[in-house]
Amino acid sequence: MTARAADHAADRARYDRATAHLDAPLALVDLAAFDANADDLVRRAGGKPIRVASKSVRCRALLERVLAREGFAGIMSFTLAESLWLARSGFDDVLLAYPSADRAGFAELTADPRLAAAVTVMVDDPAQLRLIDEARADGAEEVRVCLELDTSFRPLGGKVRIGALRSPLHSPAQVAALARAITRRPGFRLVGVMAYEGHVAGVGDAVEGHAARSRAIRLMQAAARKELAERRARAITAVRAVAPDLEFVNGGGTGSVQHTAAERAVTEIAAGSGLFVPRLFDHYTSFNGRPAALFAQPVVRRPGPGTVTVLGGGYPASGVAGPDRSPVPYLPEGLRYDPQEGAGEVQTPLHGLAADDLRIGDKVWFRHAKAGELCERFDALLLVEGDRVTRSVPTYRGEGHTFL
Repeated sequence: MTARAADHAADRARYDRATAHLDAPLALVDLAAFDANADDLVRRAGGKPIRVASKSVRCRALLERVLAREGFAGIMSFTLAESLWLARSGFDDVLLAYPSADRAGFAELTADPRLAAAVTVMVDDPAQLRLIDEARADGAEEVRVCLELDTSFRPLGGKVRIGALRSPLHSPAQVAALARAITRRPGFRLVGVMAYEGHVAGVGDAVEGHAARSRAIRLMQAAARKELAERRARAITAVRAVAPDLEFVNGGGTGSVQHTAAERAVTEIAAGSGLFVPRLFDHYTSFNGRPAALFAQPVVRRPGPGTVTVLGGGYPASGVAGPDRSPVPYLPEGLRYDPQEGAGEVQTPLHGLAADDLRIGDKVWFRHAKAGELCERFDALLLVEGDRVTRSVPTYRGEGHTFL
């Protein structure tokens, strides 16, 4: 048995012992792995604070845990309703990472000085400012605003675009123009700039079995990082000429922490998936995390030799549909999906030699493709230390919230 296989077998034994008194389906977070991943993010950030991406965690107790650690400061949220809820829950620095059209939420934000002081909203278009003003009702509180710079890489004179379709603000001049519009508009204060390089931070560059593709990705990412570092520096200089009291410049993501932190213009890093380390973050040369979040499904059938069937398990991740968006059978090792069925809504057949050692009622442990989306399927996360469940904490869903 290899050292890796021995470690996985030991982890499976621990998780089975910890949850022996509990029926699956269930989800857990291994706190030793979670904390080790947090430490690694801090190390890679090189002294710059990490803002935790809440969509990758979706559990208040774990947000509180990581923010209590040295090197973490603030939350990056994903909806305005979530931002307001977190602020009412005591989190005092919440950056909404996406523009919103939640008029009721903006009315609440602009009417409450405590919420207005805690929440920063994202804009990349003057129309978003107008929507906020129209939603104010009687609310007169100043709105904290962050601009988003488009990070897409556009080689060959812009004939090719690599990167997510996010902000329309690509050039320093475009960012500076909106910065001027914000500073001239009563009721708003420009406090930050964000630039998320998803084509670097969220794309693995060491895909197993695809050496040529991995080399091409690394070459692309190196060129993209260089171009973005230069353009981001110019953009921030242009914005600071308009808003000299800018509080933060946010960049990065789990896969690019150390590269983004090296840029002088960047003051803080965003990361979240690196705490749970889902399967999409297995293929990076820049870091190796420990899988911390797992879910278990019970064996309910044995259709034949080398096959078991577990209850449910069809929890696909968002993004372009494909095999990499499915959860992966993790423990015991050696299980694979049936190609005719895949991960099913109510049952999932699994093949492999390990199936013959599984009995009815045994647990099969899975890793989700993405991080926080796992929490949309479970009301609670079991926190495991060693081979004991030390606490059960609610997810957002367990607290009655599904923000998207």
